Amino acid sequence: MTRPLLFTAQLTLTMLVCLFLMVPLVMSVLAGFTENYFIGLKSGLTLRWIEEVWTLYAPTFWLSLIIALACLVCTVLLGVPAAWALLKSPSRVAVWLEECLILPVAVPGLATALGLLLVWGGIPGLRNSWVFILIGHVLFTLPFMVRPVLVVMKASALPQMEEAAASLGAGALRRFFTVAIPNSLSGVLAGAFMVVTLSVGEFNITWMLHTPLTKTLPVGLADSYASMRLEIGSAYTTLFLLMIIPLLLAMHYFSSAKRGASR
Repeated sequence: MTRPLLFTAQLTLTMLVCLFLMVPLVMSVLAGFTENYFIGLKSGLTLRWIEEVWTLYAPTFWLSLIIALACLVCTVLLGVPAAWALLKSPSRVAVWLEECLILPVAVPGLATALGLLLVWGGIPGLRNSWVFILIGHVLFTLPFMVRPVLVVMKASALPQMEEAAASLGAGALRRFFTVAIPNSLSGVLAGAFMVVTLSVGEFNITWMLHTPLTKTLPVGLADSYASMRLEIGSAYTTLFLLMIIPLLLAMHYFSSAKRGASR
């Protein structure tokens, strides 16, 4: 009797948590298709708010997508070699370097953005470009790529495999591309989930670094909530979900395909 009762309690708690998380999201999406949210569904359903949001904020959709994908590429190019270097570093040095990598996450995003503005904000070509936002996103998300890759490298006994490859005459660069990268792909995919979702939804750093011509989805969403009807903000939330969900499903598909191939 104890086990079924425990299972029922766990299932009930899980369902309550899911409802707590999903009901507000569903209500927000539904408001974006309602003619008048305060009247409710009696006012009728419409696509007018979605069309209006797309007309006003379509550039933020594409810019957020570009920055998220560019951030993913940058974190992979920087994070995988960094994890490999940490794996080979003495333990005390590796711990110190890991702490330095985590600083942009521990420090509030506004403080990180302010530091970027003080150091690089005087460069007009950079300040007015979305690349400036990308730099902030890379600083913030890089630890979320390094950590999973480093964990996978340690779990896969990579030092021993590299030692065997070195005994066969493989140089450092060849070992990195033929041993380190193939054996850390699962960590790269896990980090990719975090990097893309964090980059798309990042607000604090973006809010400080953006210009009127470089707004991303979260900044546009805040503007729409502050200055327009509730239905507009809710329609913007729907647009946000339409972008992030296909990205996550695509990465999940590649992750599943990788796990299937490894078996």
